[in-house]
Amino acid sequence: MPFARYGVLAGTLHGYHRDQPDSQGRWFHVNLDVDAPAGRYHCAVDVDSHKSNVGVQWKAFTLDAASLGPAAALAPGYHDLARTPDSGALDYLRHPALVDHSGVLFRRRPPDWLQDLLGLFGSRPWHAGSNVDAAAALEEILEAGRRILVFGEPFDDDPEGDLGMHNVHQNQGDPTGSQWWAENGIWQDGATVTQRTDGRYDVFLNKFSSQADRTDAAG
Repeated sequence: MPFARYGVLAGTLHGYHRDQPDSQGRWFHVNLDVDAPAGRYHCAVDVDSHKSNVGVQWKAFTLDAASLGPAAALAPGYHDLARTPDSGALDYLRHPALVDHSGVLFRRRPPDWLQDLLGLFGSRPWHAGSNVDAAAALEEILEAGRRILVFGEPFDDDPEGDLGMHNVHQNQGDPTGSQWWAENGIWQDGATVTQRTDGRYDVFLNKFSSQADRTDAAG
């Protein structure tokens, strides 16, 4: 079953920090503090287990507001999104501004010069590396005071009643039998998006090496 709720938090980035070794638990996150009318939200961006060297994949690129869709115009605050192409929801495998076409031509990651050339044609290959590599790539688009959009699942069951977002990563393609398989769904992927001074948006997408890059209508 897909998530009970999926949406986007629009707000202002107050700051961020990485999980510390004595408090991170099993999974490693970059934690975002986002100010919105209801208060300060804690958004946990999962960049994989600290035990894995190749378990996380990511890409970062820039879009204009029109390419991002309705979410770019949302007022500050949390907004539920319908899992449809025209709601502002994201889908790594279906959204026209997010889809990567390089896999049609290359089985391996192309060299950097060729990635630049592919970028001119809308192709954005995935990078692979450690959790530290992924965290550093995300932090390049994080600047306090920027407008930020965090796509994912809101915390509904926090014992302390804190505001927050999690599942800020691809949320489809998990293999049958895994603990996440039941949550697979289309048009419910997470992402971190920050607005530049020129009005365009820097986008950070992240997924895990175990997740498929093709899914059916059920994700």
